[in-house]
Parts: sequence; structure tokens; C-alpha cells
Amino acid sequence: MKTKVLMVCLGNICRSPLAEGILRSKVDSDKVLVDSAGTAGYHIGNPPDKRSIAVAQKYGLDISHQRCRKFSRLDFLEFDLIYVMDRSNFSDVAQLASNPQEAQKVKLLLSEVDLDLQEVPDPYYGGDDGFENVYQMVDQACEAIAKKLN
Repeated sequence: MKTKVLMVCLGNICRSPLAEGILRSKVDSDKVLVDSAGTAGYHIGNPPDKRSIAVAQKYGLDISHQRCRKFSRLDFLEFDLIYVMDRSNFSDVAQLASNPQEAQKVKLLLSEVDLDLQEVPDPYYGGDDGFENVYQMVDQACEAIAKKLN
């Protein structure tokens, strides 16, 4: 049976698509399924932000096929682990949990690594260097997660 991991940010166009692509590249697809979603439905059906696609391509990953979707309560039934990018995402997702078992599935992504930051900053309104910084943080966290899952 596959372990199912969901990456969640606000719009599902910057951070969570990167996290999905990075983790997917590090795990055995026969053992682990990775998806992503956003807490808001602003971009449903759209591809990731072009800056996320570009930084992923820089590291040999193609995330351009991904399409944005909104987090649903049903995701608690479908996924074993739900990683959120920041405390706001954590609050938005955790309040939809129907019971403590569902709530325990929700974790801050950076809780998997020992960095000075606990939250992955949203690079949307910053420059391109913000996407590079986000990539590096998410890559470290996904490496730690992959070691646990592989």
C-alpha cells in the first residue's frame, strides 16, 4: 500500500507545486504518491507560477504538468501525511479536520529539518531569488521526508 503525501500552501501555484515535484523526485513512486493543493481556490486548474516552473527546471524537474486544486476535507481520508508551508496554512487545514486522528496528519513542512525558519515564506510577491530560497528550503525538508519514506 502506498504512503500518500499532500503538500499544501495558499494558492497551490508556488510552494506546494515545488514541494510536490521535489518530493516526487526523491521517493519510489511504487511506494509513495505525492500531490499538492491550496487552501484558497484562486487558481484552480491553472499550472504553477512560471517562476516555480523555472526554478524546478533549473534543478532538472518538470512541474509544468501540475494543475492547481483546492484542499478538501476529503483529503484527510485520502492522504496519510499533509505538509503545510506556514502557520496560516496549518490553521486553515487543521480546522477542517473531523477528529484528532485527521488533525495529527497535518505538519509544518520545515518541522522535518533543523532550520532557523519554521515557515516556508511565500515568494509570490518577491523577486525570482525568493523562489530559489524556497526551493532550497523545501529540498532539504523533502530529503528528510524521503529518507523516512523510502
